[in-house]
Amino acid sequence: QLVESGGGLVQAGGSLRLSCAASGRTFSSYAMGWFRQAPGKERDLVAAISWSGFTSVYADFVKGRFTISRDNVKNTVYLQMNSLKPEDTAVYYCAGVPLRTESITSATRYDYWGQGTQVTVSS
Repeated sequence: QLVESGGGLVQAGGSLRLSCAASGRTFSSYAMGWFRQAPGKERDLVAAISWSGFTSVYADFVKGRFTISRDNVKNTVYLQMNSLKPEDTAVYYCAGVPLRTESITSATRYDYWGQGTQVTVSS
């Protein structure tokens, strides 16, 4: 089970930190990702991180602003979002798959999804 938290309303230029807490004892073997979906749009990859945490990938539209990280002791993956823009407004989802691989960018490869957390950036 994946449970996101940390969403909310923030002004443009502000920051938020999303957390995704995972239950179970095998989190350290999961590749994890953050996706987002705005109304009327498809679900897009934001960032993904390998099971080890050694590699990560980012969508072009967040490079240099967002950072994905994980704590395998706390069974949690994070998304630090800085310099937020109104176009970052969306529901953010974390996802996981029990694969010891490099970062996975395709949503169809993930087995588990959180319920989502709303991020709203005002101009």
